[in-house]
Amino acid sequence: MSVLRFKIKRRLLYLGLGAAAFLIAYSIGAAVPMTDDEAAQLRQEFADQIGDINENGIFINNVRIALGMFIPAAGAGLGLFSGFATGTVFSALANSSPELAGIPPLAILITPFGIMEVVAYGIAMSRSGMLVHRIVKDKPWRKGNGMPFFHNSLVPTFIELGIVAVILFAGAVVEWEMIQQLGGIKTSTVIGT
Repeated sequence: MSVLRFKIKRRLLYLGLGAAAFLIAYSIGAAVPMTDDEAAQLRQEFADQIGDINENGIFINNVRIALGMFIPAAGAGLGLFSGFATGTVFSALANSSPELAGIPPLAILITPFGIMEVVAYGIAMSRSGMLVHRIVKDKPWRKGNGMPFFHNSLVPTFIELGIVAVILFAGAVVEWEMIQQLGGIKTSTVIGT
């Protein structure tokens, strides 16, 4: 039983590291200074991307990003880039919105859907790093090592893919409900006109 407890604690530690890495990248992106023109261009691109989005679109966008984060090594980099890019979008929106200007960037991620997304991305990014470790350790290309790698790494990865999809689906539903309660998406507000 103590081995299982150790594995769970270690997995939670890796999850925390993955989530922390995403949050740090997000914070750096949110702190990037940009000119009014750069902010306007980024807001326009964001408005074009979310123009007719709904909970299904939110889910598909988030799960597509999270699936890429599972790729060994590259997935962690994608997660960092995604966090940074999300932070720059917040910075661009805060540039033209007095309501957002006084809100700390991390406060947006303390919403129920924000927490769910950070947890899901933390799972995916940390699994990316764990897969690199297992590939180096197990050397699955060597004769007889394929099955241990499959059981030690791929089975948990597929389980976590399902967990991440469920978390992101629930997060998308919650996010869409909150958007609807706040009056829906107004692209003119996002653009700043």
